Amino acid sequence: MKNKSRESEKQQYERMTETPVGKLIIKLAIPTIISMLVTNIYNTADTYFVSRLGTSASGAVGIVFAFMAFYQAVGFMCGHGSGSFVSRFLGAKDPGSAKSYAASAFLASFTLGMVLSVVFFLNLDSVLYFLGSTETILPYAQQYALWILIAGPFLSTSCTLNNLLRYEGRAFYAMIGLTAGGILNMAGDPIFMFTFGKGVAGAGMSTCFSQIISFLILLFMFREGITVTDVKPGHISRDFRIYMNIMKVGSPSLMRQGLNAAATILLNQQAKVYGDAAIAAMSIVGRMAFFIGSCAIGTGQGMQPVISFNYGAKKYDRVRNSYAFTVKMSFILLSVFSIVSMIFARPIVAWFRDDPDVIRIGTTALWWVCLSSLFQPISIPTNMMFQSIGKSGISLFLSTLRTGLYYIPLILVLPRLLGIMGIELAQPAADVLAALTSIPFAAAFLGQMKQEETEGRMDGKPV
Repeated sequence: MKNKSRESEKQQYERMTETPVGKLIIKLAIPTIISMLVTNIYNTADTYFVSRLGTSASGAVGIVFAFMAFYQAVGFMCGHGSGSFVSRFLGAKDPGSAKSYAASAFLASFTLGMVLSVVFFLNLDSVLYFLGSTETILPYAQQYALWILIAGPFLSTSCTLNNLLRYEGRAFYAMIGLTAGGILNMAGDPIFMFTFGKGVAGAGMSTCFSQIISFLILLFMFREGITVTDVKPGHISRDFRIYMNIMKVGSPSLMRQGLNAAATILLNQQAKVYGDAAIAAMSIVGRMAFFIGSCAIGTGQGMQPVISFNYGAKKYDRVRNSYAFTVKMSFILLSVFSIVSMIFARPIVAWFRDDPDVIRIGTTALWWVCLSSLFQPISIPTNMMFQSIGKSGISLFLSTLRTGLYYIPLILVLPRLLGIMGIELAQPAADVLAALTSIPFAAAFLGQMKQEETEGRMDGKPV
């Protein structure tokens, strides 16, 4: 078994450091993009089925989506924070350290998810109002959110396991876990909501059960020797520095997800001035924006293990080529999705909720989102590149650009100046500004890496 493990490590090293980067990124990105698209489809299915119950029920989906973002923030922090080390340690041929980081991240994400569930349960109504709920939306949001509290720790840990699989270069197995849960959720929504007559609570039940099953499938991957790393208790570290390293490198993901949650809260707060229809419309557009952006995020996540592994192996030309390929591929994919979404913007919004106000607000917002998404192939891969190589300071700054530095101020200011149009324009403007700000950072680092590689001064070893 030990010899088999060593052979697997050798094959994995050769695959990650010798396969042409374009072919490798596509191979890793396709399962990730499929996973994200399926995840977004089942999130979209929640929006669709719940919207059958009315505009206020549809608004509850947007409220609870912000709720779930906190669990995802924890999972991505632990997953990206540990995954960067796992990939670089494997690239440096140190599987023992990689296993310690993987198992420690597993424990940290589940524990933090449990803490969040307890805190949210004890303050549920206050949290929902804080997230932007109105009096008419609250009863629906309560029913939905209670089941998300149960699923929360599993959601956080699934995000961690998914990212560990990706960073090890096993995106196909990560896809299986996520897509299985997504398909079950899509099938479960109409059964629990309408066949069993559970309404909005049924959507929450379906999400809860599908998240637990997805977690068990992902856990199986690690327990059955499919991976080089594992999450066995014996590999959990007692060294506090490992957890600090995970949090430090994962902090950009925590910041990014946390700011996304804060942005959704502010969006709901600003939109509710214009009624439940505005909240419902922006919730629908938010789901579509994430669906479109999945191409850039999925391609970037396919890039991350390639960059981490080769940075650890000191193959810096492959790092540069990986980044360039990812930017080009993301732009092509987003262009296709954006053009199609712009052409069918009105029927897309109407498909979710046949309400004149929802359609009017949502169609305009979706147009602007589609146009601005063409800038994401610059900002998203740049941020992911710096996080993948452990440049946590730069990555942390870049992760705050779109939402923290630009979107939050814009969503507070533009509605005062432009009314509902200000709400529709805030995110697109933030996407453009974030991309323009990211360009100098990427250009400077890629140029520096080429120069220092020539001089033999760069060190890709994990710290």
